[in-house]
Amino acid sequence: MEWQALEISFRLALLTSLLLLPVGIFLGRLLAWHTNRATPLLHSLIFLPLVLPPTVLGYYFLVMISGDAPLGQFWESLFGTSLAFSFEGLLLASLVANLPFAVQPIQHAFAAIDPEVRDAARVCGLNPWLSLLKIELPLVWPGLVGAFLLTFTHTLGEFGVVLMVGGNLTGETRTLSIAIYDQVQAFNFDAAGQMALLLLALAFFSLLLLQWLMLLRQRRNQNP
Repeated sequence: MEWQALEISFRLALLTSLLLLPVGIFLGRLLAWHTNRATPLLHSLIFLPLVLPPTVLGYYFLVMISGDAPLGQFWESLFGTSLAFSFEGLLLASLVANLPFAVQPIQHAFAAIDPEVRDAARVCGLNPWLSLLKIELPLVWPGLVGAFLLTFTHTLGEFGVVLMVGGNLTGETRTLSIAIYDQVQAFNFDAAGQMALLLLALAFFSLLLLQWLMLLRQRRNQNP
């Protein structure tokens, strides 16, 4: 087991999940309750990483953060280091690649709230922020947990974007999925199998917990 690669993978997955959670709440609520002419465009942009090959997404992101690009130049002017092939650049790419996994469960959770609940909150004098904190978030907590689990698990197993943007720098951007690939290339199937089994187990238990949360929400809706 490559513990350093595992630590980087967990750190990347945790930071990605935590940073995308408030973004998922904002965008999920917006898509669930507000519809206008721009909604299809916004929806398509958010969910584009689901259908775009990871290597294509990684390539365009690598171009955006290179030293010749405005974003890359701005980062270098602030910190004096390159954003490409760094953990920070990998984190930014991970945020974009995993955005759909953070938004979709939360969007469905907000869409399931009865509009009369929001109307009652307004009648009681709650402003939008208080309504969100006291009424809406307690109702959509299964969606929040589901978004966190999906984002965390998908980030752990991400390969294409990681390889394109982060490369394979030991102690910096070498994640568990990259380590598995290298072990297979070296015909070290025992080590690759151990790491692959760990990712498989994590993915299975995350999906199992997500299904349990969905079942819990269904029972809750049936028995208010």
